[in-house]
Amino acid sequence: MRLRLLVISLLTVSFLGALDHTVVSTSLATVAGELGALKLMSWVVVGYTLASTVLLPVLGKLGDVLGARRIFLSSLVMFLAASLACGFSQDMAWLIAARVLQGMSSAGLQLMSQTIIARVTSQRERPRYMAIIGAAFPIAVLVGPVLGGAITDYWGWQWVFWINIPVGAAALALALVAVPHLEPGPMPRHFDVAGAAVFTAALVALVLAATWAAERSAGPATAAALAISMLGFVAFYFVERRAPEPVVPLHFFANRTIAAGTALSAIIGVGLFSITAYLPTYVQMAYQTTATVSGLVPIATVFGMLTSNLLTGWLASRTGRYRIFPILGTSLGAAGLFVMAVLPAGLPLWVPMIVMAVVGMGTGAFMSLIVTVVQGAAPASQTGTITATINLVRQVGSTVATAIIGGMIGFGVAALLPAGLDASTLTPQLVKGAAPAVQASVAQIYASVFTPIFIALAATYAVGIVAAVLLPHGRLSDEPVPAPQTTSESLSA
Repeated sequence: MRLRLLVISLLTVSFLGALDHTVVSTSLATVAGELGALKLMSWVVVGYTLASTVLLPVLGKLGDVLGARRIFLSSLVMFLAASLACGFSQDMAWLIAARVLQGMSSAGLQLMSQTIIARVTSQRERPRYMAIIGAAFPIAVLVGPVLGGAITDYWGWQWVFWINIPVGAAALALALVAVPHLEPGPMPRHFDVAGAAVFTAALVALVLAATWAAERSAGPATAAALAISMLGFVAFYFVERRAPEPVVPLHFFANRTIAAGTALSAIIGVGLFSITAYLPTYVQMAYQTTATVSGLVPIATVFGMLTSNLLTGWLASRTGRYRIFPILGTSLGAAGLFVMAVLPAGLPLWVPMIVMAVVGMGTGAFMSLIVTVVQGAAPASQTGTITATINLVRQVGSTVATAIIGGMIGFGVAALLPAGLDASTLTPQLVKGAAPAVQASVAQIYASVFTPIFIALAATYAVGIVAAVLLPHGRLSDEPVPAPQTTSESLSA
């Protein structure tokens, strides 16, 4: 019974964290208009994403050192306070600062939810529960934009953030009862402050470079941020090699399961999460649909992901076998994206819906499962650290790939548009009002621009097939996870 209450609590807070990333999108225009800072609008999302990404390795290490329960509860309290501050924002700077705090706390909720499940279940039980918690993201993608629009229209944009308070407070009360007191690992002799600082600086520079590249408005700044990022990651490599207690233990990647699982996690971010933001634009332009109808394709993708995630989690827990699911999943993803690349323009909309649903099913087949597999390959005392690494590569892969795809679309469409059409002012409404010949030309341009993108993403999943095949054979263990040693135990050993 307590485990069920724990899963409900973790699912609720994971859903809140995921929802806060998607629900804001439909209220951004209203927020920017009322606060009078349209140019800063994107930073409401970027600040949240940036903060939630860069803190992952630090929070993972702190979870191992201080205990997952303590970090989880602190993150939840901070998330509620930040949500309250967002709703009371008087200007855009205030809102962005509050969103940064929300992003920081959201990272703790996401990460510690997975860490706690890993600490209280056996590896065999874990896929089922991890799939349930992992369902928070696709559900948030499905309902977030619609819910955000409805709340903004009927209650005001402030309630997009304030709605977290009653739900989060109930989840906090449940968590205080259901989340067990887990023994932390041994206190490190030296916390890797240098590694954490260098890694954070390098990652912030990388995310900023990717964001500015997508905006295509800050050439020198983008180049400088990218250079700083590359130098930072080189410095981070050397710092971590010498650190006695590294924040990201590089020796983990000598383990084949961890190396292959990390690659598969990155492929999810690069291969699917990066393209979903552009699918509605592609459908509106290539299939001449309305904005509302264009949302059906990403919805089909996410629904396939949700169904497959829950099914494979249940099957893996029931049978103990896991290797077949990432092999089948990456194969489905590669095949589906290749089919998207060769689909001719003008087909009925249900065709790309089915194809992208297959891609979503392939991704869902190993989305949560691979976290379980990698957690089982790391020492129990470093569960938070390895869980953070898996989530980190997925988010960074998604952020960087999203920026690259955005740049390819912008450059490709601008280069191919016929005379008289400006890419910077081209909208679906403008295209629908144009002559049939112009509509057909724009549809063909978007199809030709997206073709190499889909092929590149299919190739990414093909690399994932190799990574999945490299996963060692084996079955998930029924043995309970041993508690890490406390400081006194480690001293007496």
